[in-house]
Amino acid sequence: MTISRRNMLAWLGAGAAMPIVAACGSPASAQQTFRIRHSEAEWRRLLSPAAFRVLREEGTERAFTSALNNEHRRGMFHCAGCDNAVYASSTKFDSGTGWPSFWREQADSVGFETDYLLGYPRTAVHCADCGGHLGHRFNDGPQPTGKRHCINGVALMFRPS
Repeated sequence: MTISRRNMLAWLGAGAAMPIVAACGSPASAQQTFRIRHSEAEWRRLLSPAAFRVLREEGTERAFTSALNNEHRRGMFHCAGCDNAVYASSTKFDSGTGWPSFWREQADSVGFETDYLLGYPRTAVHCADCGGHLGHRFNDGPQPTGKRHCINGVALMFRPS
């Protein structure tokens, strides 16, 4: 199989453009107005450095580091940024990925947007109340939804019922 010079240049150009496309993406909190808002300085004061990195800068915690992976009691998972109830423990499952995983969110508790931070489209999940980045949603979860919400534990708080 041979590749023409034109096709090679097109592929190289597309590859070079991906970091620019990714850099143009902005967090949900910059695109929308949310019920709960704080300045960057206030968020830094309210959140741990790890939570700030994930919730406000769209970071990702290391896999298998969250104590919430092993949380199996009945209760509710809340956004660590604003206390919004986002996931019921009855929808949590062990995906084996190293992050707390859920097959359904609470009604009207989260929002979704496409991000290209890794150079390809993913569905990012953010808190509907404060815009904090929670994680990503994938189409490889269990029934009845077939969805896997792969959520950073540092973005959550658990309240047993």
